Amino acid sequence: MTETDPDRYALRLSPAELERYRMMAELAHESEADLWQAAGLRPGAVVADVGCGPGGMFPALVAAVGATGQVIGVDGDQEAVAAARGLVAANGWNNVEVSVGRADASGIEPGSVDVVMTRHVLAHNGPREQQIVDHLATLVKPGGSVYLVDIDGAAMRVRPTNAGVEELSAAYLRFHAGQGNDLETGLRLPQLLTAAGLDVVAYRGWYNIVTPPAGVRPPAWAARAAMVAAGVATDEDVTRWEAALDELGDHQPTIFATLFGAVGRRR
Repeated sequence: MTETDPDRYALRLSPAELERYRMMAELAHESEADLWQAAGLRPGAVVADVGCGPGGMFPALVAAVGATGQVIGVDGDQEAVAAARGLVAANGWNNVEVSVGRADASGIEPGSVDVVMTRHVLAHNGPREQQIVDHLATLVKPGGSVYLVDIDGAAMRVRPTNAGVEELSAAYLRFHAGQGNDLETGLRLPQLLTAAGLDVVAYRGWYNIVTPPAGVRPPAWAARAAMVAAGVATDEDVTRWEAALDELGDHQPTIFATLFGAVGRRR
């Protein structure tokens, strides 16, 4: 549920955006194996993916919990939920369910799941960060875990540089600052878990280094309409940024994205 308020999703779900989710899920499965183990993502587990978006993490989560486990997806955007349900139906997963709900009001029964995973949600919900984590902490059973993943957006790098893309990225940061969001939330995950009454059992950061396929564009591009609506950008800016992205063609730059993961366990 990557959102700027409880009912509005800033990143539009174009085919390119869905491809970006798929790519992020593959990277997560490769780079977070130790954190998944610490969180208790294992066969038979009941896992809630709060802020599941279009279900990009579902394939990896289904593989982790196996036929005896269960995956519960929740997102605040009905378009994303529809996409996630389509993915579930297409794969015939009978142990996955998806519903509409907010990150701080998921509709999941308290104390009913083994693991709650929330990825790239908190940085987009600055005024409600602690409220969200407090709610997530109520959902897990004793001994269960809340697994948070978020970014340090200020440390992200793109090489080689492109003036238009750099301008787009800077506007995206201004947009989130204007919404009261903190794109450096990854640096504070342990504090959020501790304040929710959980014991931090794992915390680390890493770079995802990736050269995306042609046509996959950054999150800032997916938020262009929201940025224009917020007065952070103009239609002329969007036209200029689109031209800069088009200039890249098949020569996509390498993205260096700084991520942090933390696991908090309920006593």
